[in-house]
Amino acid sequence: MDGPANIGNDSAASRLRDQLKLAVERLSVGGIDGSRLDAEVLLAHCLNLRREQLMVAGDLTIAPAAARGFETLLQRRLAREPVAYITGRQEFWSLDFTVTPDVLIPRPDTERLVEVALLCAARFPTSKPLRIADLCTGSGAVAVSLARELPSAQICATDISPAALAIARCNAEAHHVAARMQFIAGDLFDALALRPAVRFDLIVANPPYVRCAEIVALAPEVSRWEPRMALDGGVDGLDFYRRIAMAAPDYLADQGALALEIGADMAKDVSVICAGTGRYREVEIFQDYARRDRVMLAHLGKS
Repeated sequence: MDGPANIGNDSAASRLRDQLKLAVERLSVGGIDGSRLDAEVLLAHCLNLRREQLMVAGDLTIAPAAARGFETLLQRRLAREPVAYITGRQEFWSLDFTVTPDVLIPRPDTERLVEVALLCAARFPTSKPLRIADLCTGSGAVAVSLARELPSAQICATDISPAALAIARCNAEAHHVAARMQFIAGDLFDALALRPAVRFDLIVANPPYVRCAEIVALAPEVSRWEPRMALDGGVDGLDFYRRIAMAAPDYLADQGALALEIGADMAKDVSVICAGTGRYREVEIFQDYARRDRVMLAHLGKS
């Protein structure tokens, strides 16, 4: 097969399959779960190949310079840096997203939030474009995915971090939806305070919800590398839910809804928080595909 300049038939370099085997062993000894997948992703990234191309290129050799580059990537992974930060890429909703340490790495579980938001969006009349706000947008994974699925929707993405918003905008541009999106820096609804006349049909958020005392016990890839502000939900993990549930009705249109990703053990507490505001007529809990509570949907109106 034809490949990049860093692979070929150089006898001074080792075969790809040998490099891969050794990398898997080292990552495994280093306590890395999924060592085979990580080694393949990193080697493919280093060589500018697709993973499946590695399978048919095992007898080809890797040039010394490329081998040194692969070693650098392995050292970073052995230091427990997430693969997504090393490669700068993460798949979400079958889309390719740019990620950096300025943003939380999108998780497959969060795709359930997108699914629930789409179910909710389908209930609205089609006579006018939907207005959607995505709080704590981070990489923009949720907002961009919704924009792709709802081609007439107008979406406002907010985040307290200007660096995160820059990544979100980059991802929106890459997926050709930036023209229908706004990116506003600010703390939750503070970002929308200058637009008091705007009402949203749907507000979505994947807010920080890890209990602050539990962050240190998370996997090193999370506790050491991912932005703490995107994880820390306060002492009980519920700080952001209280703030969002209380303020969201002031920004929702009639019959609007609030969709939030929740921690797997937080459904009851978040439901109580929403009910305590007296401003939502119904609260629904949706599970993810592992049957864990994952998304809360609250409908505006008196119960």
